[in-house]
Amino acid sequence: MAVAAIPHGDMVDRMTSLAVEQLRVERNGAIVVDGVGLGVDGGKWCGVIGANGSGKTSLLRAIAGRLPTAAGRLLIDGVDHAGDRAARARRIGFAPPIETLPDALRTRDVLRLAGDTLDAAIERLGPLRSALGIDALIDRTIGTCSAGMRQRVAIACAFAGGHDAVVLDEPFNWLDPVAAYDVRMALRQMVERGLLLVTALHDLATLIAACDQGLLLSDGKAALTIDPADLVAARAAPADFERRMIGLLRGRS
Repeated sequence: MAVAAIPHGDMVDRMTSLAVEQLRVERNGAIVVDGVGLGVDGGKWCGVIGANGSGKTSLLRAIAGRLPTAAGRLLIDGVDHAGDRAARARRIGFAPPIETLPDALRTRDVLRLAGDTLDAAIERLGPLRSALGIDALIDRTIGTCSAGMRQRVAIACAFAGGHDAVVLDEPFNWLDPVAAYDVRMALRQMVERGLLLVTALHDLATLIAACDQGLLLSDGKAALTIDPADLVAARAAPADFERRMIGLLRGRS
């Protein structure tokens, strides 16, 4: 079920809030996210960074209802949905992994499945429509798309349902530099209009330039909460921030 689409000209009247408290996620009997807390409001972009295997993907999939939670609370607009994956999936847009997009379908078919109608899905993309080059892909069969094209379609799917909270797992993977820049600018526009956005990132430069807050994960735990003041300082001295983050990612304080 889709929710009301984000207006593309003005700020939304009521913005979504997300609060994660002492969240634990288990996969195949192993704890992959352990006691993580996170709070994000509408109109903010939170970047989640960490080494490979740090728990970024599991955290994002749990937030978006694609994985169950083992403990903790996950509140959307103050209501705890930790025990209700379907409710989380209804409230939060999520880009499917590109390898799961069905080869036999066209982009228009995939967007129609993700939204109510094709026209509604495309309208909800707002500035992403141009940034993703969706018009050029609309009649293309997924099986004939490159990895970068599939990534564009997957990102579009996350917004086709009109959610005002969206989770993206490393959205700039596979995109060429021009597309990555255009998509980042479009996402920033949507955040400024009220979108609540959480993205896993490998790129510290994107965290510094685009995000309002951040979270650094290490071995499934929150190693550092990065607040707005940290990012303001990072923009003034990016090399110092980078050295600090790399030290933490290597396990040094």
